[in-house]
Amino acid sequence: MQTKAEIIAEYQRKEGDTGSTEVQIALLSERIKHLTEHLKAHPKDNHTRRGLLKLVGKRKGLLRYLKDTNLEGYRALKEKLGIR
Repeated sequence: MQTKAEIIAEYQRKEGDTGSTEVQIALLSERIKHLTEHLKAHPKDNHTRRGLLKLVGKRKGLLRYLKDTNLEGYRALKEKLGIR
């Protein structure tokens, strides 16, 4: 699992950028991967499942925003993160 600082450094637009849409989506994607692995080991953990679904919905909204404002960036980010 990558650290938060590594993810921010990889996806930031300019130095000091921690809140751009791309960075937020990358951070959410890493948390989603982590929680998915947790749920494979603990299938009855419904509290975590609810949190995971909220994160997926938040990421979906950010992806929709990015698609509307920067289509090329959207396509590149989806390809880089491996999001369907």
